[in-house]
Amino acid sequence: MHWFWTGLLGFIALAWLLAAIDLARGALVIPSLSQIKLSAPEIADRSGKLQAAPRVSILVSALDEAEKLPAALATFLAQDYPDYEVIAVDDRSEDATGSILEAAARENARLKVVHVTSLPAGWLGKPHGLQTAFEHSTGEWLVLTDADVRFEPDVLRTTVALAEEKHWDHLTLLCHAEMFTLGEKIAMTFFAMSFMLGLRPWRASDPKSRAYIGVGAFQLLRRSSYEKMGTHRRLAMEVVDDVKVGKLVKEAGLRSGVARAGRAVTVHWHSGLGNIIRGTTKNFYATTGFRLWFAVAQVAGNLLMFVLPWMALPFVRGWARIFAVAAIVLPVLAQAGAALEFDESPLYAVTQPLGALIVCWMIVRSTFVTLRQGGIFWRGTFYPIEELKRGVV
Repeated sequence: MHWFWTGLLGFIALAWLLAAIDLARGALVIPSLSQIKLSAPEIADRSGKLQAAPRVSILVSALDEAEKLPAALATFLAQDYPDYEVIAVDDRSEDATGSILEAAARENARLKVVHVTSLPAGWLGKPHGLQTAFEHSTGEWLVLTDADVRFEPDVLRTTVALAEEKHWDHLTLLCHAEMFTLGEKIAMTFFAMSFMLGLRPWRASDPKSRAYIGVGAFQLLRRSSYEKMGTHRRLAMEVVDDVKVGKLVKEAGLRSGVARAGRAVTVHWHSGLGNIIRGTTKNFYATTGFRLWFAVAQVAGNLLMFVLPWMALPFVRGWARIFAVAAIVLPVLAQAGAALEFDESPLYAVTQPLGALIVCWMIVRSTFVTLRQGGIFWRGTFYPIEELKRGVV
């Protein structure tokens, strides 16, 4: 039995060593928007000549977002970029979302409002809203975002400049997540670290890699690239449409990239741990492609990699204890880095086993609720699981 634990913990420690090296090297190559500075409204083209800044369309779909929409909308309309528009879709809202948008449009000609009163068959609400926004847009570049996200005034200027400089067709930003409660900080710092390890976004720009990245808070795409990947018509029934935008970009042979936004793009995802758990009920099982075995594997993997070394540490000796310590320290350092990126204390990393158990519960809950209901409720509409499976990209 001693050799079993030594071998198992040695395997986990080796896996963490390789992952930590990959993560450390990857973090160094992801550019930060704070490093991008422009002093003029022109953008350098691929030959280095200055040309007029290309037109940008910010696309957003909102359903019952009256609480957070005003702050987000104000930042969308306060960009220092010379040529842009905001296309906002009111997706069947029953609160004041529509009137907020109409009032803002009367004050600012950059804002165009489209009201959706019914959802066509074969569509999820958010993909349909973004598709509708696209069809009313005129920009050479498109920004896909959410109605609870806030931008700094220079975010369009810096992202377009970066995408043009790197010759990227698609740019995703790793945004700043606001966290206020203890539960939020435990769950979100763990989730951010897991997100980085799972998707390895620094590989997205490598055309030889199958890695891809997409974050709902901010994605910048060339219009021609968005059309080539098939627009949101390809994602009509895809629950995790934001991530899958990145996948379709890579599959279309286009160039994708990622950058750290810092506080240039900010979002408060959900208020409190309970709302985070409830708010992701529709998402977590969907990330598995609605495959039960995959959900089970995710839970087992989290328990093996993040919880087992802590539980084994008091009971093992010799090399097994050394391996257990390594399997604890390496991921803790990774989570400490994620916490610092969010301007939170790195000490939240020592709550890692609790964070892992929270995420395991989120996966289990999402799987159980989705299977029990036979589908998901999203934006007031029920979607059967068989229909969702056919829409997985």
